[in-house]
Amino acid sequence: MLDSQFRSSIPNRMSDLNFLSAACMAEQVLGRQISPVELIESHLNRIAKLNPKLNAFVHIDPESARLQAQAAEAAVLRGEALGPLRGVPLSIKSCIDVAGMRCEAGTKLRAGNIPLQDAPLVARLRKAGAIILGVTNTPELLMAWETDNLLYGRTNNPWDLARTSGGSSGGEAAAIASGCCAGGVGSDGGGSIREPAHFTGICGLKPTPGRIPCTGHFPASAGPFVRLGVVGPMARTVADVKLLFEVMQGPDAGDPSAAPVPLHSPATDELKKLRIGFFEDDGCTPVTPETRAAVRTAAEALSRTGFEVHPFRPEGLDEAFELWWKFFGIAGGMLLRPMFAGREDQQSPMLKQFLAWTEPSHTGHSLLNTWVESDVLRLKILAQLEDYPILLCPVAAIPAFRHGERSWNIDGREVNYLDAWSYTAWFNLLGMPAMALPVGQSPEGLPIGVQVAGRPWEEECVIEVAAAIERECQGWRRPPEL
Repeated sequence: MLDSQFRSSIPNRMSDLNFLSAACMAEQVLGRQISPVELIESHLNRIAKLNPKLNAFVHIDPESARLQAQAAEAAVLRGEALGPLRGVPLSIKSCIDVAGMRCEAGTKLRAGNIPLQDAPLVARLRKAGAIILGVTNTPELLMAWETDNLLYGRTNNPWDLARTSGGSSGGEAAAIASGCCAGGVGSDGGGSIREPAHFTGICGLKPTPGRIPCTGHFPASAGPFVRLGVVGPMARTVADVKLLFEVMQGPDAGDPSAAPVPLHSPATDELKKLRIGFFEDDGCTPVTPETRAAVRTAAEALSRTGFEVHPFRPEGLDEAFELWWKFFGIAGGMLLRPMFAGREDQQSPMLKQFLAWTEPSHTGHSLLNTWVESDVLRLKILAQLEDYPILLCPVAAIPAFRHGERSWNIDGREVNYLDAWSYTAWFNLLGMPAMALPVGQSPEGLPIGVQVAGRPWEEECVIEVAAAIERECQGWRRPPEL
């Protein structure tokens, strides 16, 4: 029962608690308008109701969550200082260490793996007062833009169960969009935060490598994946993504990309000096008409608020995608195949398909050439961003697709599975922060996001521009009840 010292200001508590922003939850816990115990119970009840249909969570620890909520409630009643996420229920992608919860990355090779300690980013969230409800589903070894595996099966999109919530952070996106948690953490080596956010109508930030530590992530951030692979916040609003980012950011000795970059909040006049370039497609992969419209809507919204916005597309994006695949696909396949030597029968169908695309392997010479060419191209594109420090573009060619689809027809042209996500992969190769946020919708009512990208280490500018778009546009919408 709600403690009598907590007063209700929410008329339909059990249905509305789950869709408050994380910031609002924390504020109302501090003001004794919401009991942390009630908040956690409401989310556990929703998980029990929806997870059989969504299959977003793969491990939940209700008793631990209840104990944490009771401790948080007692601390509030004692008047103790709590962190900015006090009592807020979060989830974590099940490839990041959470003490006592499964960290299997969707593969039978790690079945039953339970870490003994939290990854640094998880420890930072807990220190800020967050309560970790559970961990969420991924494709096997994170190598797909659709979430399915032999351990736990397929994750469905809360907007349409016949469609995917994306990958590889698909379980995380489905949990957040459906109100089963207030936010959480995904990882992204080629769009794996931004594409699921786009598919489910939430927000997700891919930071600069090293800005949020990858320590405790599997597979480890090493070799060519040091630049590609990052961890980042996901939530229903830009403000909540910002809140999670500020808690998690900061160097850690276990991340080879770590750098002591202080938080910086750009002043309004400083922000408005940034010229913004936008493009509706990359000239290679067509996007749906509604995706074009969403980019235009976002560009017009920024113009209305005083930003200088111009059509601009950097030269070299097609080359960036090709080089990204040589790292993520070809080199990734070289790292993964030996793990299954003699155990190929344990591979999920999607991983088998992915590995088939990654032949032939690199030679030492081709890998070295890829490394050098990517550095040269990165400098070339970053030089162009001196004129346009912020880019606005699509997240993907299409909205959420039906399970198992591998090609689509757009304006009479075929778009295949790998090319549809080229819009996110560029920024992994280039080491640039990029954020997806909802702006439009498809004829079927599915959410469509846009992508805001910036120069390395300038996450704060990306977040503020995204917030300006969100204020002017529709932003997050609640999906229909399942």
